[in-house]
Amino acid sequence: MKTRDQEYRELFMAEALEYYDSMSRHLSELERNPDAGPALNELFRLMHNLKANARAMGFTDLGEVAHHLETLFGMIRDQERTFSGALIRVVFAGVDALGNMIRAVGANQTLPDATALLDNLDRLVRGEEPVLEDAEMLDTEQESNKKMELSDLVYIQVKKLDNLLNLVGELVIDRDRIMTLAQEIGNPALLATAQHLFRISDDLQYSVMDARLVGVGVLLNKFPRVVRDVAAAEDKQVELTMSGQDVQIDRNILQIITDALLHLVRNAVSHGLETTAQRQQAGKPAVGRLTLSALTERDDVLIQVRDDGRGIDTEAVRRKAVERGLTNASIAATLDEQAVWAFLFEPGFSMAQKVTDISGRGVGLDVVKLALDSLGGQLRVESQLGQGTTFTLVLPTSIAVKGALLVEVDERPYAIPLLHTDTVLALHPGQISVVGGVLVTHLHEQAVPLVPLRQLLHDEGDDPLPPANKADLIGSQQVLVVNYNNRRLGLVVDRFLRQQNIVIKPLSKPLDTIDLFGGVTLLGSGQVCLVLDVPALTRLFLTKRA
Repeated sequence: MKTRDQEYRELFMAEALEYYDSMSRHLSELERNPDAGPALNELFRLMHNLKANARAMGFTDLGEVAHHLETLFGMIRDQERTFSGALIRVVFAGVDALGNMIRAVGANQTLPDATALLDNLDRLVRGEEPVLEDAEMLDTEQESNKKMELSDLVYIQVKKLDNLLNLVGELVIDRDRIMTLAQEIGNPALLATAQHLFRISDDLQYSVMDARLVGVGVLLNKFPRVVRDVAAAEDKQVELTMSGQDVQIDRNILQIITDALLHLVRNAVSHGLETTAQRQQAGKPAVGRLTLSALTERDDVLIQVRDDGRGIDTEAVRRKAVERGLTNASIAATLDEQAVWAFLFEPGFSMAQKVTDISGRGVGLDVVKLALDSLGGQLRVESQLGQGTTFTLVLPTSIAVKGALLVEVDERPYAIPLLHTDTVLALHPGQISVVGGVLVTHLHEQAVPLVPLRQLLHDEGDDPLPPANKADLIGSQQVLVVNYNNRRLGLVVDRFLRQQNIVIKPLSKPLDTIDLFGGVTLLGSGQVCLVLDVPALTRLFLTKRA
């Protein structure tokens, strides 16, 4: 497996070779027409980009040659020098030297010595004549004898990968059907062919998924400037630390969570961290600390935003929730911290008045939650008053294939994404009680409400769910405990089928307007299976419970 350094080197090489080819083309155009402004501007841009990339990779000499050539092209553009005479020979030699250096990087060799070339470029920048005795350095004819080389890497538009992944998804669905049919027929030759198809399509699927992966650093590396600007506007001192930039994730997932992460970072600086005076008064270091990190947890990617600021005032949030009518005082008094913090993600929770009561937390966090819901992700919150807050975005590595648990209700299968499942239980009636008209069991000393899944799927309108009756419970109850927004809910199903990876396809109109379903998949038997949306189910239960 390639190391990150190898991957970065290959990416640098691919881009640098493109730059080199473009430089040679534009340089020839400039020689034919010294007044070719577009060619001159493009040469300046290419040198600037190559300089930056080379320095970032630690190729100092390559970066210096590109920097000197960039300066020369700037002087030519500003009409301080003319593209003629000895300057042409030195510039061509400089571009040839860049080509040799780039090829040396690709071959993992020592870069050629550029001392004499840099000396001549310095002379030209100072307006002096170059030294042309070094025929080998300036003899460009030694180059149309060299082989022409193409990069081993190609750039692919994301939409092409999206289309390819959709096609692979169709293939996987048909593969599962073929495998099921082969097992039913029992023909050894057909079964062997189906198994071979299974392996090939599996490899193809994960190869396409792998091609869509990018390092989280593509996004995280944009945040130092964001933090600096917000800190300056707030007159705060903030030290940003980042880690885990090499963690791989689907590029589309990264795109979807960009705004959510931007909001969390701005919120952490603007509202989470105290002013310098407040920190000193609290006995804290004057400089606030903000950490952006990425790590993996099983099949998920975790992106964390951690600050050492004032933390969430849980009691203030509890009072606010009662004021807004999101709950009543008696229920609010029984809620634990996580349940109270869940109010922060209610739409418009802190819009009615300034949020200083709760240290600024809450503004726009519903948008963050919606972004994660669209991916089947989760948002975790940890906070300690006066010590700081950590928001953790739990993201799938890929949105193409999801692990799911298949359950059956009224002889129909439904798929529930594993990301929102906590545990499965077989409960006897004695382990279930009725509280406030709702079935309840206890799991890890926490009360978990229970509801038959068929009730949520079939009850229409705005009427509340009918009061639960324990007498209706006959025998062992099969319960799937799901978790959304730090709220657990037990879904009573007829039976559990199996766990498997599924390819989720969007519902077509008008079914796409039904919130309870996040899509559809096709099982190996050819049976259509609806994918349940756990956030929507949880919201429906909270709305309809008596």
